[in-house]
Amino acid sequence: MPANPITPTLSVSEQVLPQGIADLAAAGFKSIICNRPDGEGTDQPSFAEVQAAAKAVGMDAAYLPIVAGLVSDADALAFGALTDRLPKPILAYCRTGTRSATLWSLSEGGRNRPLPEIIAATKGAGYDMSGVVRRIANGGRTPTDAVDASHAVVIIGGGAAGIAVAASLKARKPDLDIAIIDPADIHYYQPGWTMVGGGIFEPETTARTMGSLIPSGVRWIKAAVAAFEPDKNVVILDGCRVVKYGQLVVTPGLKLNWAGIEGLTETLGRNGVTSNYRYDLAPYTWELVKGLEHGRAVFTQPPMPIKCAGAPQKALYLSADHWFRSGRLQNIAIDFFNAGPVLFGVKEYVPALMQYIEKYKAQLHFQHRLTRVDGPAKTAWFTKTNADGTTETVETGFDMIHVVPPQIAPDFVRVSPLADAAGWVDVDQATLRHKSLPNIYSLGDVCNAPNAKTAAAARKQAPVVAHNLLKDLGAISGPDVVYDGYGSCPLTVERGKIVLAEFGYGGKLLPSFPGWLIDGTKPSHLAWLLKERMLPPIYWQAMLRGREWMAKPEAVTVS
Repeated sequence: MPANPITPTLSVSEQVLPQGIADLAAAGFKSIICNRPDGEGTDQPSFAEVQAAAKAVGMDAAYLPIVAGLVSDADALAFGALTDRLPKPILAYCRTGTRSATLWSLSEGGRNRPLPEIIAATKGAGYDMSGVVRRIANGGRTPTDAVDASHAVVIIGGGAAGIAVAASLKARKPDLDIAIIDPADIHYYQPGWTMVGGGIFEPETTARTMGSLIPSGVRWIKAAVAAFEPDKNVVILDGCRVVKYGQLVVTPGLKLNWAGIEGLTETLGRNGVTSNYRYDLAPYTWELVKGLEHGRAVFTQPPMPIKCAGAPQKALYLSADHWFRSGRLQNIAIDFFNAGPVLFGVKEYVPALMQYIEKYKAQLHFQHRLTRVDGPAKTAWFTKTNADGTTETVETGFDMIHVVPPQIAPDFVRVSPLADAAGWVDVDQATLRHKSLPNIYSLGDVCNAPNAKTAAAARKQAPVVAHNLLKDLGAISGPDVVYDGYGSCPLTVERGKIVLAEFGYGGKLLPSFPGWLIDGTKPSHLAWLLKERMLPPIYWQAMLRGREWMAKPEAVTVS
């Protein structure tokens, strides 16, 4: 009889036997809750027998019998009251543990615990609560089956991918009924934050109001998503509002897991600890770079996948270039700690990058994952993975540290039926259609296509999704179009020069320009002008407006 922990103080299990009670007491349990009615099974001991065995070893026992499939709102409240009152830790049981897990989920919904936390906790214990997500979202109470809104196409997320795909859909079919769900007031041009951290862009140039960017004729539902019910074609919003869809496009981006590094959240933006991965911190990066006269500058990169794999080292190059130009580089030691095994994943670009690593005298540390930061002590700790698979802890001091946090799918996606084992939306990498839910698409950072997670990738993906979705609706004819994995990473190796990395699936080079104009494997001033002066207006005026400049999808029959 395994005890499946949901929280540190509550576990659930299948039927408990009287002869196993002493083992539960030895394992540290103080109380038992029985959620199985007596007589439900022919081999089932009565609660009185379980209670007597519990009493003999000094444990409390409570009886809250629930008929299978009939958990009421009152039952959930009663379960919560029991868990508050009984000595802990507690073991709750029924025939399989599912009723006990359901009772806990509903009672915690009534306590306003976030829905993704509840789903993740029960999923970790081996129980699927997808059948009661609407009740959990409704504070543990049974909601009505009413639908609050219904749209032909619902897009989750108003970032680069979400607005771009809405604009591409509208460009093809202006009368299409579309809604975008996003709680944010501000939309950010995130590729610009590296330039803010390098003192080139002002932060306010990377931000615009969400309302100014939602395409005309698209409804904006300003709310957060709590859960998906793909079997019913509905999305559950915070507060248990229900939005029904014909086609769903999932583009909420990813989650920066700042809490995944011990001590980081307490010191971000202070004590020399910064990151260009946040709008409000990128200016602090530039402040630190300008102010550092001598000492040690540390730059980190977490395990893949991450948003823009080149961004961690872009911060290094622009910082080092400033110190070089101001005559301070010889007084500053630079370290780059990378959780991966190589400087850049596409080998053709590495020689040019290594020239700058050598120019700036940066020390490379591969297979080093940042695990802890102490800002006041100016110390960071890394877990180093050795060639034989063993690990060791490496400690370093710093005067400034640029941290890139580990990155995961948003909580409500990670615990949903849409996700793969790693938590990303599970799509066909060519069509971007969900592998098992054909009226669902995903693009941008949240999907599991094995491409670089960049805005340039979303720019190419949006027309693919728009075409294939409209084909599914019968609005256009012809074969599917496919995404080739294109991504672009303009590596700002110095102020005025960029190595323009452009590649697709498998690391195949996919240059947008002829080699005589821009050779992406070499630093180029023209590529810098593209990044500094052309890409921002292309983003705001083309990508987010449905103008698919250099992004037309290719029609290919998919077998």
